[in-house]
Amino acid sequence: MRAVVQRVTAARVEVGGEVVGAIGPGLLVLVGVGRTDTVDDARWLADKVVGLRVFPDEWGAMNRSVVDVAGEVLSVSQFTLYGDVARGRRPSFAAAAPAAAAEPLWETFNARVRERIGRIATGRFGADMAVHLTNWGPVTIWIDSARRGGSDGT
Repeated sequence: MRAVVQRVTAARVEVGGEVVGAIGPGLLVLVGVGRTDTVDDARWLADKVVGLRVFPDEWGAMNRSVVDVAGEVLSVSQFTLYGDVARGRRPSFAAAAPAAAAEPLWETFNARVRERIGRIATGRFGADMAVHLTNWGPVTIWIDSARRGGSDGT
């Protein structure tokens, strides 16, 4: 699974002009699911996101997680994170999981974040969404479960 994580002062998702998810300070997480991803990938990614130390401590260093600052998470499914532009000009999405496989893994990711911090809002899977955000920093981090580091997978 892949995620683009942005530290935000606020973010919201609209579908058809209706706000379906909104947060204050926290993390906007765009989540993509690949064809070979598993429940383990979803849980690992959620744990990585909530543990990510991208919020400032008392000295201004990025040393606190969304848990530490009592922040929120806005999760938005985004299959285009698996767009491959190596050949030609039109992205290929062959590596993205089909919706029937992707939605349950995105929901697993969301459930794990909810278990860890309780404060999560979401977009609507498969919908045409308008995502509004105020990036704080800006801070933007890319995470891919296929590139796990460390002997314990963290």
